Amino acid sequence: MGCGSGACGTNGAPGGCQSHGSCASGSCNRMNVYDWLANLPISDMESSCRIIEVSFNNGSRKDFFKNTTVHTYEKGDMVAVEGVSGFDVGMVNMTGELVRLQLKKNKVDEKDPEIKKVLRRANETDLGKMKETKAREAQVLIRSRAIAKQLNLEMKMAEVEIQADGRKATFFYIADDRVDFRELIKIYASEFKVKVEMRQIGARQEAGKVGGIGSCGRELCCSSWLSDFKSVNTNAARYQNLSINQSKLSGQCGRLKCCLNYELDTYLDALQFFPDDADVLEIEKGRAFLAKKDIFKNLMWYTLPDSNKQYPLTLERVRKIKEMNRQGVRPENLEPVEIVGNKPKEIEPVYADLVGQISLKSLEKTSRKRREKERGGQQAGKPQQNRGGGNQQRPGGAAGNRPPQQAPQNRGGGNQQRPQQNSGGGNRQGQQNQNRNQQRPQQNRSQNQQKPQQNNKADNRPKS
Repeated sequence: MGCGSGACGTNGAPGGCQSHGSCASGSCNRMNVYDWLANLPISDMESSCRIIEVSFNNGSRKDFFKNTTVHTYEKGDMVAVEGVSGFDVGMVNMTGELVRLQLKKNKVDEKDPEIKKVLRRANETDLGKMKETKAREAQVLIRSRAIAKQLNLEMKMAEVEIQADGRKATFFYIADDRVDFRELIKIYASEFKVKVEMRQIGARQEAGKVGGIGSCGRELCCSSWLSDFKSVNTNAARYQNLSINQSKLSGQCGRLKCCLNYELDTYLDALQFFPDDADVLEIEKGRAFLAKKDIFKNLMWYTLPDSNKQYPLTLERVRKIKEMNRQGVRPENLEPVEIVGNKPKEIEPVYADLVGQISLKSLEKTSRKRREKERGGQQAGKPQQNRGGGNQQRPGGAAGNRPPQQAPQNRGGGNQQRPQQNSGGGNRQGQQNQNRNQQRPQQNRSQNQQKPQQNNKADNRPKS
Protein backbone atom coordinates (compact mmCIF):
# COMPACT_ATOMS: atom_id res chain seq x y z
CA MET A 1 0.00 0.00 0.00
CA GLY A 2 1.12 3.57 -0.47
CA CYS A 3 2.78 5.56 2.24
CA GLY A 4 0.07 8.18 2.30
CA SER A 5 0.71 9.19 5.90
CA GLY A 6 4.27 10.30 5.14
CA ALA A 7 5.63 8.37 8.13
CA CYS A 8 8.02 6.30 6.03
CA GLY A 9 9.76 9.27 4.42
CA THR A 10 9.19 12.30 2.24
CA ASN A 11 6.88 12.32 -0.80
CA GLY A 12 5.94 8.68 -0.27
CA ALA A 13 9.54 7.44 -0.64
CA PRO A 14 11.05 5.37 2.17
CA GLY A 15 13.47 7.24 4.37
CA GLY A 16 16.92 5.74 4.90
CA CYS A 17 17.17 3.10 2.16
CA GLN A 18 18.33 5.57 -0.55
CA SER A 19 16.36 3.69 -3.18
CA HIS A 20 14.30 6.71 -4.26
CA GLY A 21 11.09 4.73 -3.92
CA SER A 22 12.29 1.68 -5.85
CA CYS A 23 12.40 -0.78 -2.98
CA ALA A 24 11.62 -4.33 -4.02
CA SER A 25 9.01 -4.78 -1.29
CA GLY A 26 6.55 -2.59 -3.21
CA SER A 27 5.54 -0.56 -0.15
CA CYS A 28 6.19 2.87 -1.73
CA ASN A 29 3.01 3.09 -3.85
CA ARG A 30 0.54 1.00 -5.78
CA MET A 31 1.62 -0.76 -8.99
CA ASN A 32 5.27 -0.39 -8.02
CA VAL A 33 7.91 -1.58 -10.54
CA TYR A 34 11.41 -2.82 -9.78
CA ASP A 35 13.90 -1.63 -12.40
CA TRP A 36 16.07 -4.72 -12.86
CA LEU A 37 17.94 -3.09 -15.79
CA ALA A 38 19.04 -0.02 -13.82
CA ASN A 39 22.55 -1.34 -13.06
CA LEU A 40 23.39 -2.29 -16.66
CA PRO A 41 25.94 0.03 -18.32
CA ILE A 42 24.77 2.07 -21.33
CA SER A 43 27.14 2.09 -24.30
CA ASP A 44 25.58 5.01 -26.18
CA MET A 45 23.72 7.74 -24.31
CA GLU A 46 22.19 9.16 -27.48
CA SER A 47 20.44 5.90 -28.30
CA SER A 48 19.02 5.52 -24.77
CA CYS A 49 15.30 5.84 -24.21
CA ARG A 50 14.21 9.44 -23.59
CA ILE A 51 10.71 8.51 -22.44
CA ILE A 52 9.88 8.05 -18.77
CA GLU A 53 6.83 6.61 -17.03
CA VAL A 54 5.17 8.85 -14.43
CA SER A 55 2.62 7.68 -11.84
CA PHE A 56 -0.12 9.85 -10.36
CA ASN A 57 -2.23 9.54 -7.22
CA ASN A 58 0.01 6.96 -5.51
CA GLY A 59 0.25 4.76 -8.59
CA SER A 60 -3.45 4.50 -9.46
CA ARG A 61 -2.79 6.08 -12.87
CA LYS A 62 0.33 5.95 -15.09
CA ASP A 63 1.30 7.62 -18.32
CA PHE A 64 4.33 8.06 -20.60
CA PHE A 65 6.08 11.43 -21.08
CA LYS A 66 8.98 12.55 -23.26
CA ASN A 67 12.04 14.00 -21.53
CA THR A 68 13.07 16.93 -23.75
CA THR A 69 15.21 18.55 -21.06
CA VAL A 70 18.91 18.00 -20.41
CA HIS A 71 18.21 16.63 -16.93
CA THR A 72 18.24 12.95 -16.07
CA TYR A 73 15.58 11.72 -13.70
CA GLU A 74 15.64 8.76 -11.34
CA LYS A 75 12.82 6.76 -9.91
CA GLY A 76 11.10 8.63 -7.09
CA ASP A 77 11.73 12.15 -8.41
CA MET A 78 8.76 14.53 -8.48
CA VAL A 79 8.34 16.18 -11.89
CA ALA A 80 5.92 18.66 -13.48
CA VAL A 81 4.46 17.46 -16.80
CA GLU A 82 2.06 18.80 -19.38
CA GLY A 83 -1.61 18.58 -18.53
CA VAL A 84 -4.93 19.70 -19.96
CA SER A 85 -4.52 23.47 -20.36
CA GLY A 86 -2.05 23.46 -17.51
CA PHE A 87 0.41 21.21 -15.69
CA ASP A 88 0.29 18.18 -13.44
CA VAL A 89 2.72 16.80 -10.84
CA GLY A 90 3.65 13.12 -10.58
CA MET A 91 6.39 10.73 -9.49
CA VAL A 92 8.85 9.08 -11.86
CA ASN A 93 8.05 5.37 -11.83
CA MET A 94 10.32 3.94 -14.55
CA THR A 95 13.27 5.07 -16.66
CA GLY A 96 15.75 3.56 -19.09
CA GLU A 97 15.44 0.50 -21.28
CA LEU A 98 12.65 -0.96 -19.21
CA VAL A 99 10.34 1.77 -20.54
CA ARG A 100 10.80 0.46 -24.08
CA LEU A 101 9.53 -2.94 -23.02
CA GLN A 102 6.46 -1.28 -21.49
CA LEU A 103 5.89 0.71 -24.71
CA LYS A 104 5.89 -2.50 -26.75
CA LYS A 105 3.53 -4.14 -24.29
CA ASN A 106 1.07 -1.22 -24.44
CA LYS A 107 1.58 -0.83 -28.23
CA VAL A 108 2.78 2.78 -28.00
CA ASP A 109 5.19 4.20 -30.58
CA GLU A 110 8.29 5.79 -29.07
CA LYS A 111 8.38 8.49 -31.78
CA ASP A 112 4.71 9.41 -31.48
CA PRO A 113 4.43 13.24 -31.51
CA GLU A 114 1.30 13.15 -29.33
CA ILE A 115 3.28 12.01 -26.29
CA LYS A 116 3.30 14.84 -23.77
CA LYS A 117 6.52 16.37 -22.44
CA VAL A 118 8.19 16.77 -19.08
CA LEU A 119 8.33 20.45 -18.15
CA ARG A 120 10.69 20.61 -15.17
CA ARG A 121 11.55 19.18 -11.84
CA ALA A 122 8.76 19.98 -9.38
CA ASN A 123 9.57 22.86 -7.02
CA GLU A 124 8.04 23.84 -3.69
CA THR A 125 5.34 25.95 -5.33
CA ASP A 126 4.19 23.03 -7.49
CA LEU A 127 4.15 20.63 -4.54
CA GLY A 128 2.24 23.09 -2.37
CA LYS A 129 -0.41 23.62 -5.01
CA MET A 130 -0.73 19.86 -5.51
CA LYS A 131 -1.36 19.35 -1.77
CA GLU A 132 -4.12 21.96 -1.84
CA THR A 133 -5.92 20.30 -4.75
CA LYS A 134 -5.52 16.82 -3.27
CA ALA A 135 -7.14 18.05 -0.04
CA ARG A 136 -10.25 19.01 -2.06
CA GLU A 137 -10.75 15.56 -3.58
CA ALA A 138 -12.58 14.06 -0.58
CA GLN A 139 -15.12 16.90 -0.40
CA VAL A 140 -15.64 16.90 -4.17
CA LEU A 141 -16.29 13.15 -4.12
CA ILE A 142 -18.97 13.46 -1.41
CA ARG A 143 -20.67 16.35 -3.18
CA SER A 144 -20.56 14.59 -6.57
CA ARG A 145 -22.28 11.52 -5.12
CA ALA A 146 -25.04 13.69 -3.66
CA ILE A 147 -25.63 15.44 -7.00
CA ALA A 148 -25.79 12.13 -8.88
CA LYS A 149 -28.32 10.84 -6.36
CA GLN A 150 -30.50 13.94 -6.76
CA LEU A 151 -30.63 13.34 -10.53
CA ASN A 152 -31.65 9.68 -9.94
CA LEU A 153 -28.74 8.33 -12.00
CA GLU A 154 -27.89 4.65 -11.56
CA MET A 155 -24.15 5.15 -11.12
CA LYS A 156 -21.61 5.10 -8.32
CA MET A 157 -18.75 7.58 -8.02
CA ALA A 158 -15.64 5.61 -7.09
CA GLU A 159 -12.87 8.20 -7.14
CA VAL A 160 -12.13 11.80 -8.10
CA GLU A 161 -8.70 12.88 -9.32
CA ILE A 162 -8.01 16.62 -9.66
CA GLN A 163 -5.09 17.95 -11.69
CA ALA A 164 -2.31 19.63 -9.72
CA ASP A 165 -3.15 23.13 -10.97
CA GLY A 166 -6.87 22.59 -10.20
CA ARG A 167 -8.14 23.14 -13.76
CA LYS A 168 -9.35 19.64 -14.55
CA ALA A 169 -11.08 16.88 -12.57
CA THR A 170 -11.53 13.25 -13.64
CA PHE A 171 -14.53 11.40 -12.16
CA PHE A 172 -14.31 7.58 -12.12
CA TYR A 173 -17.73 5.93 -11.90
CA ILE A 174 -19.25 2.43 -11.97
CA ALA A 175 -22.47 1.62 -13.81
CA ASP A 176 -24.06 -1.55 -15.14
CA ASP A 177 -25.71 0.15 -18.12
CA ARG A 178 -25.12 3.26 -20.17
CA VAL A 179 -25.82 6.51 -18.31
CA ASP A 180 -26.83 9.83 -19.81
CA PHE A 181 -24.74 12.26 -17.73
CA ARG A 182 -24.83 15.31 -19.99
CA GLU A 183 -26.79 17.30 -17.43
CA LEU A 184 -24.52 15.97 -14.69
CA ILE A 185 -21.38 17.33 -16.40
CA LYS A 186 -22.91 20.80 -16.61
CA ILE A 187 -23.72 20.78 -12.90
CA TYR A 188 -20.23 19.52 -12.00
CA ALA A 189 -18.55 22.21 -14.14
CA SER A 190 -20.58 25.02 -12.56
CA GLU A 191 -20.29 23.61 -9.04
CA PHE A 192 -16.55 22.85 -8.93
CA LYS A 193 -15.27 25.38 -11.54
CA VAL A 194 -13.16 22.76 -13.37
CA LYS A 195 -13.09 20.96 -16.67
CA VAL A 196 -14.90 17.64 -16.17
CA GLU A 197 -13.91 14.26 -17.60
CA MET A 198 -15.97 11.11 -16.92
CA ARG A 199 -14.40 7.62 -17.03
CA GLN A 200 -16.25 4.37 -16.52
CA ILE A 201 -14.39 1.60 -14.67
CA GLY A 202 -15.29 -1.91 -13.53
CA ALA A 203 -15.61 -3.45 -10.09
CA ARG A 204 -12.12 -4.97 -10.27
CA GLN A 205 -10.57 -1.60 -11.16
CA GLU A 206 -12.39 -0.01 -8.26
CA ALA A 207 -10.95 -2.60 -5.86
CA GLY A 208 -7.50 -1.84 -7.28
CA LYS A 209 -7.93 1.87 -6.57
CA VAL A 210 -9.26 1.33 -3.06
CA GLY A 211 -6.76 -1.41 -2.16
CA GLY A 212 -6.91 -3.96 0.63
CA ILE A 213 -5.74 -7.36 1.89
CA GLY A 214 -6.93 -10.58 0.27
CA SER A 215 -7.89 -13.88 1.88
CA CYS A 216 -4.34 -15.11 1.24
CA GLY A 217 -2.97 -12.45 3.61
CA ARG A 218 -1.20 -10.48 0.88
CA GLU A 219 -2.01 -7.19 -0.79
CA LEU A 220 -4.60 -7.38 -3.56
CA CYS A 221 -3.15 -8.31 -6.94
CA CYS A 222 -5.18 -5.61 -8.70
CA SER A 223 -3.65 -2.91 -6.48
CA SER A 224 -0.07 -4.20 -6.50
CA TRP A 225 0.84 -5.58 -9.95
CA LEU A 226 -2.14 -6.84 -11.98
CA SER A 227 -3.30 -4.48 -14.72
CA ASP A 228 -4.91 -6.82 -17.31
CA PHE A 229 -8.22 -8.20 -16.07
CA LYS A 230 -9.36 -11.37 -17.80
CA SER A 231 -12.77 -12.95 -17.52
CA VAL A 232 -13.16 -15.64 -14.85
CA ASN A 233 -15.96 -18.22 -14.77
CA THR A 234 -16.91 -21.14 -12.56
CA ASN A 235 -15.39 -23.68 -14.96
CA ALA A 236 -11.97 -22.62 -13.69
CA ALA A 237 -13.00 -23.77 -10.21
CA ARG A 238 -14.43 -27.07 -11.52
CA TYR A 239 -11.26 -27.95 -13.41
CA GLN A 240 -9.28 -27.44 -10.19
CA ASN A 241 -11.69 -29.58 -8.09
CA LEU A 242 -12.80 -26.60 -5.97
CA SER A 243 -16.17 -26.49 -4.26
CA ILE A 244 -18.53 -24.00 -5.87
CA ASN A 245 -18.89 -21.72 -2.85
CA GLN A 246 -19.67 -18.19 -3.94
CA SER A 247 -18.47 -16.58 -0.70
CA LYS A 248 -15.06 -18.28 -0.87
CA LEU A 249 -14.51 -17.87 -4.60
CA SER A 250 -15.44 -14.16 -4.67
CA GLY A 251 -13.02 -11.36 -3.97
CA GLN A 252 -13.50 -7.96 -2.39
CA CYS A 253 -14.86 -6.61 -5.67
CA GLY A 254 -17.77 -9.09 -5.57
CA ARG A 255 -16.53 -10.93 -8.67
CA LEU A 256 -14.73 -14.26 -8.97
CA LYS A 257 -11.11 -14.09 -7.83
CA CYS A 258 -8.56 -13.38 -10.54
CA CYS A 259 -6.17 -15.91 -8.98
CA LEU A 260 -8.41 -18.75 -10.22
CA ASN A 261 -6.79 -18.29 -13.64
CA TYR A 262 -3.20 -18.49 -12.39
CA GLU A 263 -2.95 -22.31 -12.26
CA LEU A 264 -5.72 -23.09 -14.73
CA ASP A 265 -3.35 -23.77 -17.64
CA THR A 266 -1.39 -26.29 -15.57
CA TYR A 267 -4.57 -28.18 -14.71
CA LEU A 268 -5.76 -28.16 -18.32
CA ASP A 269 -2.43 -29.57 -19.53
CA ALA A 270 -2.53 -32.34 -16.92
CA LEU A 271 -6.15 -33.24 -17.68
CA GLN A 272 -5.28 -34.03 -21.32
CA PHE A 273 -3.99 -37.46 -20.24
CA PHE A 274 -7.24 -38.36 -18.44
CA PRO A 275 -10.02 -40.20 -20.32
CA ASP A 276 -12.88 -37.91 -21.29
CA ASP A 277 -15.88 -40.28 -21.43
CA ALA A 278 -15.31 -41.93 -18.05
CA ASP A 279 -17.94 -40.23 -15.91
CA VAL A 280 -19.88 -43.49 -15.39
CA LEU A 281 -18.51 -47.04 -15.11
CA GLU A 282 -20.73 -50.14 -15.05
CA ILE A 283 -19.91 -53.11 -12.83
CA GLU A 284 -21.94 -56.04 -11.47
CA LYS A 285 -22.97 -54.11 -8.33
CA GLY A 286 -24.29 -51.18 -10.35
CA ARG A 287 -22.99 -47.94 -11.74
CA ALA A 288 -19.95 -46.09 -10.38
CA PHE A 289 -20.00 -42.32 -10.75
CA LEU A 290 -16.96 -40.08 -11.04
CA ALA A 291 -16.38 -37.91 -7.94
CA LYS A 292 -13.08 -36.11 -8.65
CA LYS A 293 -9.79 -36.25 -10.53
CA ASP A 294 -6.37 -36.08 -8.89
CA ILE A 295 -3.80 -34.73 -11.36
CA PHE A 296 -0.92 -35.04 -8.90
CA LYS A 297 -1.32 -38.81 -8.36
CA ASN A 298 -3.05 -39.58 -11.69
CA LEU A 299 -6.05 -41.12 -9.97
CA MET A 300 -9.80 -40.96 -10.56
CA TRP A 301 -12.18 -41.34 -7.61
CA TYR A 302 -15.54 -43.12 -8.01
CA THR A 303 -18.50 -43.70 -5.72
CA LEU A 304 -21.03 -46.54 -5.68
CA PRO A 305 -24.76 -46.00 -5.08
CA ASP A 306 -24.90 -48.35 -2.04
CA SER A 307 -22.07 -46.60 -0.12
CA ASN A 308 -20.61 -43.15 0.42
CA LYS A 309 -17.04 -44.37 0.22
CA GLN A 310 -14.84 -43.14 -2.65
CA TYR A 311 -12.66 -45.65 -4.53
CA PRO A 312 -9.45 -44.46 -6.26
CA LEU A 313 -8.69 -46.02 -9.66
CA THR A 314 -5.67 -45.66 -11.90
CA LEU A 315 -6.01 -44.31 -15.43
CA GLU A 316 -5.15 -47.72 -16.92
CA ARG A 317 -7.84 -49.45 -14.86
CA VAL A 318 -10.44 -46.86 -15.91
CA ARG A 319 -9.59 -47.31 -19.59
CA LYS A 320 -9.77 -51.09 -19.19
CA ILE A 321 -13.20 -51.00 -17.53
CA LYS A 322 -14.46 -48.59 -20.15
CA GLU A 323 -13.30 -50.92 -22.92
CA MET A 324 -15.04 -53.87 -21.23
CA ASN A 325 -18.26 -51.88 -20.99
CA ARG A 326 -18.16 -51.17 -24.71
CA GLN A 327 -17.95 -54.93 -25.33
CA GLY A 328 -20.93 -55.50 -23.01
CA VAL A 329 -18.91 -57.00 -20.15
CA ARG A 330 -19.25 -55.85 -16.56
CA PRO A 331 -16.36 -56.54 -14.18
CA GLU A 332 -17.00 -57.90 -10.70
CA ASN A 333 -15.45 -54.99 -8.83
CA LEU A 334 -13.52 -51.79 -9.40
CA GLU A 335 -10.20 -53.03 -7.96
CA PRO A 336 -9.29 -49.75 -6.24
CA VAL A 337 -5.74 -48.78 -5.40
CA GLU A 338 -4.52 -48.76 -1.83
CA ILE A 339 -3.17 -45.34 -0.99
CA VAL A 340 -0.33 -45.31 1.49
CA GLY A 341 0.39 -42.06 3.24
CA ASN A 342 3.87 -40.62 2.93
CA LYS A 343 3.81 -39.28 6.45
CA PRO A 344 5.67 -41.48 8.96
CA LYS A 345 3.60 -42.88 11.77
CA GLU A 346 4.01 -41.10 15.05
CA ILE A 347 5.51 -43.37 17.67
CA GLU A 348 4.03 -42.88 21.11
CA PRO A 349 6.74 -42.21 23.68
CA VAL A 350 7.30 -44.85 26.35
CA TYR A 351 7.56 -43.36 29.81
CA ALA A 352 10.19 -44.93 32.06
CA ASP A 353 10.13 -44.84 35.88
CA LEU A 354 13.49 -43.23 36.61
CA VAL A 355 12.81 -42.25 40.24
CA GLY A 356 11.56 -45.57 41.57
CA GLN A 357 8.22 -47.14 42.24
CA ILE A 358 5.56 -44.50 41.89
CA SER A 359 2.09 -45.32 43.12
CA LEU A 360 -0.94 -43.21 43.80
CA LYS A 361 -1.76 -45.11 47.00
CA SER A 362 1.16 -43.53 48.84
CA LEU A 363 0.00 -40.08 47.77
CA GLU A 364 -3.53 -40.82 48.92
CA LYS A 365 -2.27 -41.96 52.33
CA THR A 366 -0.27 -38.79 52.88
CA SER A 367 -3.24 -36.65 51.87
CA ARG A 368 -5.49 -38.51 54.33
CA LYS A 369 -3.00 -38.00 57.18
CA ARG A 370 -2.83 -34.29 56.46
CA ARG A 371 -6.61 -34.00 56.50
CA GLU A 372 -6.85 -35.86 59.83
CA LYS A 373 -4.17 -33.61 61.36
CA GLU A 374 -5.97 -30.50 60.20
CA ARG A 375 -9.29 -31.71 61.59
CA GLY A 376 -7.72 -32.62 64.94
CA GLY A 377 -6.05 -29.22 65.21
CA GLN A 378 -9.31 -27.43 64.47
CA GLN A 379 -11.21 -29.42 67.14
CA ALA A 380 -8.47 -28.82 69.77
CA GLY A 381 -8.33 -25.09 69.00
CA LYS A 382 -12.07 -24.40 69.36
CA PRO A 383 -12.42 -24.72 73.25
CA GLN A 384 -9.20 -22.77 73.79
CA GLN A 385 -10.53 -19.87 71.79
CA ASN A 386 -13.78 -19.83 73.88
CA ARG A 387 -11.89 -19.82 77.14
CA GLY A 388 -9.68 -17.04 75.94
CA GLY A 389 -12.71 -15.03 74.95
CA GLY A 390 -14.17 -15.44 78.46
CA ASN A 391 -10.95 -14.23 80.09
CA GLN A 392 -10.89 -11.11 77.94
CA GLN A 393 -14.22 -10.03 79.46
CA ARG A 394 -12.87 -10.15 83.01
CA PRO A 395 -13.26 -6.90 84.97
CA GLY A 396 -10.15 -5.52 86.50
CA GLY A 397 -8.41 -3.72 83.63
CA ALA A 398 -4.63 -4.16 83.66
CA ALA A 399 -4.67 -6.64 86.52
CA GLY A 400 -6.40 -9.21 84.35
CA ASN A 401 -3.57 -9.07 81.74
CA ARG A 402 -0.82 -10.00 84.22
CA PRO A 403 0.79 -13.47 83.96
CA PRO A 404 -0.52 -16.10 86.42
CA GLN A 405 2.94 -16.59 88.02
CA GLN A 406 3.11 -13.01 89.39
CA ALA A 407 -0.37 -13.10 90.92
CA PRO A 408 0.41 -15.34 93.98
CA GLN A 409 3.69 -13.46 94.69
CA ASN A 410 2.14 -9.97 94.89
CA ARG A 411 -1.38 -10.49 96.29
CA GLY A 412 -1.40 -13.85 97.93
CA GLY A 413 -3.88 -16.69 97.65
CA GLY A 414 -6.90 -14.45 97.25
CA ASN A 415 -6.09 -13.70 93.65
CA GLN A 416 -5.91 -17.33 92.63
CA GLN A 417 -9.68 -17.72 92.94
CA ARG A 418 -10.45 -14.75 90.73
CA PRO A 419 -10.35 -16.56 87.38
CA GLN A 420 -12.75 -19.18 88.72
CA GLN A 421 -15.08 -16.56 90.09
CA ASN A 422 -14.97 -14.56 86.93
CA SER A 423 -15.51 -17.60 84.77
CA GLY A 424 -18.38 -18.65 86.96
CA GLY A 425 -19.76 -15.16 86.88
CA GLY A 426 -19.59 -15.13 83.12
CA ASN A 427 -21.48 -18.38 82.92
CA ARG A 428 -24.10 -17.11 85.36
CA GLN A 429 -24.60 -13.98 83.30
CA GLY A 430 -25.10 -16.08 80.17
CA GLN A 431 -27.71 -18.25 81.93
CA GLN A 432 -29.51 -15.21 83.23
CA ASN A 433 -29.63 -13.68 79.76
CA GLN A 434 -31.09 -16.91 78.37
CA ASN A 435 -33.74 -17.04 81.11
CA ARG A 436 -34.67 -13.43 80.46
CA ASN A 437 -35.05 -14.08 76.75
CA GLN A 438 -37.28 -17.08 77.48
CA GLN A 439 -39.45 -15.14 79.89
CA ARG A 440 -39.96 -12.20 77.52
CA PRO A 441 -42.32 -13.95 75.06
CA GLN A 442 -44.34 -15.35 77.99
CA GLN A 443 -44.69 -11.88 79.46
CA ASN A 444 -45.69 -10.49 76.07
CA ARG A 445 -48.32 -13.23 75.70
CA SER A 446 -49.78 -12.52 79.13
CA GLN A 447 -49.90 -8.79 78.40
CA ASN A 448 -51.64 -9.38 75.08
CA GLN A 449 -54.20 -11.63 76.79
CA GLN A 450 -54.91 -9.03 79.46
CA LYS A 451 -55.50 -6.22 76.95
CA PRO A 452 -58.73 -7.57 75.45
CA GLN A 453 -60.08 -8.27 78.97
CA GLN A 454 -59.48 -4.66 79.95
CA ASN A 455 -61.16 -3.50 76.75
CA ASN A 456 -64.18 -5.70 77.50
CA LYS A 457 -64.44 -4.26 81.00
CA ALA A 458 -64.34 -0.77 79.58
CA ASP A 459 -67.15 -1.63 77.21
CA ASN A 460 -69.30 -3.07 80.00
CA ARG A 461 -69.21 0.14 82.00
CA PRO A 462 -72.50 2.07 82.12
CA LYS A 463 -72.63 5.01 79.77
CA SER A 464 -72.96 8.41 81.43
